Amino acid sequence: MKAWQVTRLGAPAEVLELVDVPDPERAPGGVLVRVEACALNFPDVLLCAGLYQEKPALPFTPGLELAGTVLAADDPALVGTRVLGAPPLPHGGLAELAVLPAGAWYAVPDGMPAEEAAGLLITYQTAYVGLHRRAGLRAGEWLLVHAGAGGVGSAAIEVGLAAGARVIATAGGPEKVAVCRELGAHETIDYRSEDIAARVKEITGGRGADVVWDPVGGDVFDASRRCVAFEGRLVVVGFAGGRIPEVPAGHVLVKNYSVVGLHWGLYRTVAPAVVADAHEALTRLYAQGAIRPMVSERFGLAAAPEALTRLAARGTVGKVVVLPGS
Repeated sequence: MKAWQVTRLGAPAEVLELVDVPDPERAPGGVLVRVEACALNFPDVLLCAGLYQEKPALPFTPGLELAGTVLAADDPALVGTRVLGAPPLPHGGLAELAVLPAGAWYAVPDGMPAEEAAGLLITYQTAYVGLHRRAGLRAGEWLLVHAGAGGVGSAAIEVGLAAGARVIATAGGPEKVAVCRELGAHETIDYRSEDIAARVKEITGGRGADVVWDPVGGDVFDASRRCVAFEGRLVVVGFAGGRIPEVPAGHVLVKNYSVVGLHWGLYRTVAPAVVADAHEALTRLYAQGAIRPMVSERFGLAAAPEALTRLAARGTVGKVVVLPGS
């Protein structure tokens, strides 16, 4: 089969090679899947550069989430089933075939296209577990979502709206702000031209945001501290802005808010039932029409480096998906 492999560390376009490799072998309980869609995430870019917390040995195939059809399984009745899941590195989803181990695959919701199903796992699981389990988001609360036009941000907007929150979304530039409005955000802030903290205070009548969703870090985290509400929860999702901020304990004490960490990947090994329960909840929300992964760009397998380059430049909105069959 053909697969993209990172042969040295650096920018995706410089270090990825499309090569012929043996078909992956599945262990008992796992399923061999024909990859129909591989959704890309910013960690894929970091993996290529050797900057992600997981550092697989070279060469490896990136691609952290996929959707496809089962070709082989312990139970013959599973053959032909449509599944989504997270293939373990070093054999990621940027390939024609992949293996999903036992407990790492889930049924695709009825009627859901493969390109949307591939984007249901990481970003929507992150949003659901982060907002419900970690932040305890309640109906009627103000939810501030940073980078709302991105993959994890757009998922957080939809999951927050489904929970009954009043959503404020930030984005950079009129086009991305418009995307947040289309997703249903009640209020939007263009961080390129508006002061985030001042606008949040204005929108909430001085209260501030009850829950802050921050996948950016850096200056955005600092602004969030200034506009988080009394007994608010600031969820640390990532550091796409580059700078990992420091948390002043005195400020946390004086304003009486919580800083909550979210590393969704740990749940897959530490508490897999959380992931399974979240998938069931997300499947229900999809059936209700409350959520729908926003796929903005689609690429064939041969164009995977270009897709990752687009993602790395932060010029995309929603999900970027590679379709190996096209």
